[in-house]
Amino acid sequence: MSRWDDEAQYDRPRRRTRPRTKNRPAHDDASTALVTTVDRGRLTLLVRDPGGDPQRARVLTAMKSRSLGRKGVVVGDSVRVVGDRSGDDGSLARIVEVEPRRTVLRRTADDDDPVERVVVANADRLVVVTSLADPPPRPRLVDRCLVAALDAGMEALLCLTKADLASPDDLLAAYRPLGVAAVAVERGGDLSQLQQRLHDSVSVLVGHSGVGKSTLVNALVPDAMRDTGGVNAVTGRGRHTSTSAIALQLPAGGWIVDTPGIRSFGLAHVDPGRLIGAFPDLDAATADCPRGCGHTVDDPECGLDAAVAADRVDPDRVESFRRLLTSRESQRGD
Repeated sequence: MSRWDDEAQYDRPRRRTRPRTKNRPAHDDASTALVTTVDRGRLTLLVRDPGGDPQRARVLTAMKSRSLGRKGVVVGDSVRVVGDRSGDDGSLARIVEVEPRRTVLRRTADDDDPVERVVVANADRLVVVTSLADPPPRPRLVDRCLVAALDAGMEALLCLTKADLASPDDLLAAYRPLGVAAVAVERGGDLSQLQQRLHDSVSVLVGHSGVGKSTLVNALVPDAMRDTGGVNAVTGRGRHTSTSAIALQLPAGGWIVDTPGIRSFGLAHVDPGRLIGAFPDLDAATADCPRGCGHTVDDPECGLDAAVAADRVDPDRVESFRRLLTSRESQRGD
């Protein structure tokens, strides 16, 4: 045996299986479904009735196809599904495709974390829920949620709960220059104003624990039966009651996505220079900013300062915008 033959016997054996084909199944018979919950690899889907009758929609349990690889599937995704779509007990369908997302709401664990976490897909509006008392509001966390909404191209709505315990005036005044829509609600009070804003759209509710988010969801969707909890008397923090995101259909049309309570909202994925694009009037005022201008109060020769001096923009609006930029520097948003 030659030296080459001797070494060849230790080589990795060649595969004798047929190579994988690049042709993937077309799945022409796949159904389109909405992802309503994700729980440890199992996903709950809603397959809409072709005629639009919500009473005839089917609820399926599914898992991801191996062909999707590491691509994540989140609440709000529109997916194509094959397999057992009967919805019977024990049935399991298979997700083979995630359709393009209109919007993506992201967050990171902190501002140094390079890993983005998708909160929800295809939502039209981010509803930032904060209580006016018990626990007190956390404006910097609210600011960070607003930054994430603007970065995602979503409409923002501020929902102030427990208005029976404290006045909403100061908080409303703080966000009025930004043009952020807001509603204030009382416990057990009228929700018609909020319902009108949520009608026929997809809204995701975000807020820290104890602000009354689950109570609000139960009032908007009477059969939601979301767990509710109080506030820790020692720490003043709310207790987590929702453990996973879930999409719920509103009785009058539209969807809300309830999410677990958050303690921080990392913005490592947000480019501060992109944020100003959500404010066309301020963006126009920065046309003459020097290269690399961050549009903060510490940036020399910022076009926003010149615009304020020339009375071309509202100074309160500039100050509020700069507050949003500064919020990115505070991880927890306390």
